[in-house]
Amino acid sequence: MANFELRPNKMGTELKDRVDRLDDELPRAGVKRIFEDANRKGVVEGGVCNENADLDGMGEFVRRLSTSMCFNSGDNSTMLWYPQGVSTIADAQDDKHWGAENQPVLVSWYDSSKKDGVDDGEDELEKGVRVSFMDPHTGRYRHVLLVYPTINSYDNPSYMSVRYKQTGEGSSLHGGGIVWYGNFLYVADTGRGFRVFDMRHIYDLGAASNGSTQDRDRIGRRSGTYHGHGYRYVMPQVASWTVTAPKGEKCTDHDQAMSFSYAGLDRSGLDHMLAGEYCKRSEDVPGRVAAWPIADATDENGEQITDTGYRWQADAAHRLPDSNIQGAVRFHERWYLSQSRGSDTSGLLYQTERTSTSDDLLRPREVQSAAVGPEDLSHWEEGRGGTTLGTMWTVAEHPNRRMVYATVPKTP
Repeated sequence: MANFELRPNKMGTELKDRVDRLDDELPRAGVKRIFEDANRKGVVEGGVCNENADLDGMGEFVRRLSTSMCFNSGDNSTMLWYPQGVSTIADAQDDKHWGAENQPVLVSWYDSSKKDGVDDGEDELEKGVRVSFMDPHTGRYRHVLLVYPTINSYDNPSYMSVRYKQTGEGSSLHGGGIVWYGNFLYVADTGRGFRVFDMRHIYDLGAASNGSTQDRDRIGRRSGTYHGHGYRYVMPQVASWTVTAPKGEKCTDHDQAMSFSYAGLDRSGLDHMLAGEYCKRSEDVPGRVAAWPIADATDENGEQITDTGYRWQADAAHRLPDSNIQGAVRFHERWYLSQSRGSDTSGLLYQTERTSTSDDLLRPREVQSAAVGPEDLSHWEEGRGGTTLGTMWTVAEHPNRRMVYATVPKTP
């Protein structure tokens, strides 16, 4: 289990101080405000809203589809951003409401302008990760840019895009999995663990006297004005969790830290954060998943622990039954796993046998069809306290085949 131990990053306290200083510079906006200001309109359907995402025709996938949302045409087709992570209000709060009415679905995207030779004409820019705040009832949504707080050479608070190396030359973080829990948004950091963002610290550059949304080439504080690559809302990182085990070659049998390719949640007992690694068929092993009691990441005041001597211990870890796993959640000791099979083949959703902490390998029990390219998973259970299975949310990632949807798993 030492391979899955996490510690607060040494920058934790400093990040909090930087965010406190940004609070003095920029007006904050809540989730409700973002929904009121949603500037993009997608489509909501009881069935399939994008036929290109469904290669199963009128088969099992459609029969088990609960609802679907499609992005607007630009977000559906762009090759500059790829959707990856999914979380919902069902992760964030037991009553599944943020305020009186809002029931958000969140989707993370990473800047893919360096992917597969794609050139957006701005090769020097790495825009990092953005998160779509989506209304599953109306289809309206808005992107919020995630940022990393910094202090500039004039000792002013600033920020940069979220990258693997926050030194100016790193590539955009993949953001392959997200979990919204209470005020915090946990984002998978592939080689390290989790980045943490806070819904109480979202800045509205459009309402700021010292903010601008006009220049897509600029980010952070420039000559006293704050920019966000043209986005109106930015949300800074407040903490992070890093593996303590040695980092080596991913997807091997060596005793070392796993990669954090996706993230999920288990609300069916003691709430647990989940994460797992994506391994290709060509690699040595299918990968691993692990679980951490999520309350152990916060102190008595509900804030992120920043003491670098503290250790967040996983209490379960398993080997995956197959490769190409893109998402994982757990419910009453059964794991649910999404598997991608390329851009022209329908994906799969696995359900496993019940597990115990001593089980090494997850054993598949059921399998069903998914859309093309399913990514991260988020569980929307029915009833308070995780009483009934409900649905699994995910996002199809490939251009022109994109769709955010909820599917009903087979009854155990």
